[in-house]
Amino acid sequence: MKLVLVADPMCSWCYGFGKEMTALQERHPEMSLEIVVGGLRAGATDVLDDAGKRFRLEHWARVEQASGLPFNRDGLMARQGFVYDTEPVCRAVVAARILKPEADLLTVFRAIQQAFYVDALDTTDGAVLAQVGAEALSAAGHPTTQDEFLAVWQAKSTIDAAASDFVRARSMGVSSFPTLFLSDQGKLRRVGNGYAHVETLEQEIGALLAA
Repeated sequence: MKLVLVADPMCSWCYGFGKEMTALQERHPEMSLEIVVGGLRAGATDVLDDAGKRFRLEHWARVEQASGLPFNRDGLMARQGFVYDTEPVCRAVVAARILKPEADLLTVFRAIQQAFYVDALDTTDGAVLAQVGAEALSAAGHPTTQDEFLAVWQAKSTIDAAASDFVRARSMGVSSFPTLFLSDQGKLRRVGNGYAHVETLEQEIGALLAA
């Protein structure tokens, strides 16, 4: 039995949900976690204009109120010529999975989210992602260099693997992020759609197990 999280690091509700997932993992160490990256805006080419920034700030305010996690609003507003393409950041999660399959991928996922939402780093840049990803893996006890991470991130096989995740997310019937599933003997059961506190997740998982 394991948990399967379908999410995108540059989805603000997924950022808020990261804290709840960490709490859920702490309560259920017997359950492993698989992360499927969703590709929220994979391949986007449009530059984020002021209207797009304001739209995102409205979402950020709601996530901040629900989760209590911080957002760097000034960092977003200061961005110039930023293309909100989530393929690179999703691929970084896949690269970490390929590099260190034994690592807790949620730690890397949340480190990348911290880099984007709090540190205002450009998480569409491979060098930035390699640095953040390598540091997160190394801090979790899986020594990795930035060059190693970047090489895997750039590999065509990693690009293909990320694209496969996007296809898989759609095949699972996921239409919004985050979506959490409970996998029991290969059968997926949906725990819930969207952001939820850990107590609510506990109740939903308990109901599924009791059914």
